[in-house]
Amino acid sequence: MTGPRRGRSLRTRLPVLVTAVLVCVCAVLAVTTVFAQRASLMGGLDDRVGDAVERDAAGAARHPELPADLGFLTEGGRPAGELAARVDARGRVLSAAVVTEDTSPRPLTADQTDALADVTPNGPPGTRTVPGLGTYRVAALDAGGVRVVTGLPMDDVRDTLGTLARTEAVLAAVALTAACCVSTAVIRRQLRPLGRVAATAADVSRAPLRPGRTTDLPRVPERDTGPDSEAGQVGAALNRLIDRAEASLADRRHGEEQVRRSEERMRRFLADASHELRTPLAAIAGYAELMSRGSGRGAPDPAWRRVDAESARMRGLVEDLLLLARLGERAPLQAAEVDMAALVTEAAWDARAAGAGHVWRLELDPDARVLVLGDRARLRQAVANLLANARAHTPAGTTVTATVGATAAACVVRVRDDGPGIPPEFLPAVFDPFTRADPSRARTGPPGGGAGLGLAVVAAIATAHGGRAEAHSVPGRTEFTLELPAARRAPTDPARRAPTDPARRAPTDPARREVPASGPAERPAERPAERPAGRAVLPRARERS
Repeated sequence: MTGPRRGRSLRTRLPVLVTAVLVCVCAVLAVTTVFAQRASLMGGLDDRVGDAVERDAAGAARHPELPADLGFLTEGGRPAGELAARVDARGRVLSAAVVTEDTSPRPLTADQTDALADVTPNGPPGTRTVPGLGTYRVAALDAGGVRVVTGLPMDDVRDTLGTLARTEAVLAAVALTAACCVSTAVIRRQLRPLGRVAATAADVSRAPLRPGRTTDLPRVPERDTGPDSEAGQVGAALNRLIDRAEASLADRRHGEEQVRRSEERMRRFLADASHELRTPLAAIAGYAELMSRGSGRGAPDPAWRRVDAESARMRGLVEDLLLLARLGERAPLQAAEVDMAALVTEAAWDARAAGAGHVWRLELDPDARVLVLGDRARLRQAVANLLANARAHTPAGTTVTATVGATAAACVVRVRDDGPGIPPEFLPAVFDPFTRADPSRARTGPPGGGAGLGLAVVAAIATAHGGRAEAHSVPGRTEFTLELPAARRAPTDPARRAPTDPARRAPTDPARREVPASGPAERPAERPAERPAGRAVLPRARERS
């Protein structure tokens, strides 16, 4: 496909259009003049031919007994080049002659005579080409049985029309050249204000319009903003548009500054509040545990167990708030090389132990580069939050699959489930803090549900590591993606490629059949950082009575 056609500027198009119009006008005038002049000259010639044929007929009528007599051509007043012929009733030429320069008639040859045959008598003049003599205007007259054909040459008419055409062509060329030059100069002079307006618009388009900069935008000069011309109206409108743009940028800058200060105050408040709440929550948890132990050898008091559980939940909420506040302040993170495959494997085992009613699957690419430079604890928390979100918001029996892959420059962790999905109107805000799912989405977690900080923590951790978190959901398939920049160097230890512990080795059956439960729910403690290769279905944990 060809690109869009670029139109020429008005500085070029207007002179071309004006010149084209002038050429058309000059051509029409020249043709009209030539045809009018030709009609005038031919009318005068036809009148002279008519007079000549009447005079020749009168001269021939004086000697009707001599049908081939052309004596009337010797009479004075005959122009050079006039020809005359006597014809019979059947139109055959009996005799023909032409007047020479010395006014003496000269007989015509047979070819020349044939050109004068069959001329309609008493009709309008016609044009005949006589060999050796040129083009003639001829007419025939029958006067009392005497027929005469008379012709006058058309050379004068042709010469006059040719001279007229050449003169008009020269004059038209000179006039068109002068008109083109003058119109080009005038048009370019008139378009200068519009050019200055266009230059100002181009400067504005190149100017940085970011709210953080206070650069004054250029304006159209006052002389080019007059209301009497179209260019002035465009210039004035552009100045008004620039004024509004600057006012809008100023308002936006002011609003963003207020939002930034408000966010800083809110972040500082959350950090301070979370930090201050940690101490009393730790004391509450300690007293609750002490009271539970001091209640005797029997079962702990349910009230104190409830206090202990709620205090633990509040501690988690406070820790999440404090983490969000610190990540928002861009606090430095620990930087170490993290094997995301091993990390996801550990988190998946922990999720299987917590969600025995779900089917947990793990997909690893043994040849993929899955090393990330970052904070292992925070990355582990992000993956655990994604798995916990899938467990808490899907019913029992849902299959949750954790996938670890890699691209040319990033490590990609995906957690998907075949649950009911996320409502479309809720999906754009799924990573916002304190955002709860729609009630129609089943929850199997605590009665009160979460605080809506888990996915916000995931997004904050991804951003802090230079990555991103995304969510896609349709009924029957919900997928969260955690994309992180890959470490610059590849792993060199081949022992990390495959597991050595038989208890941790995952089956690579393409059908991904579920392995029946054959042991306790606890994850094996040996070598927690090893990576199983291929695809695996984590065995279901045994339900405890």
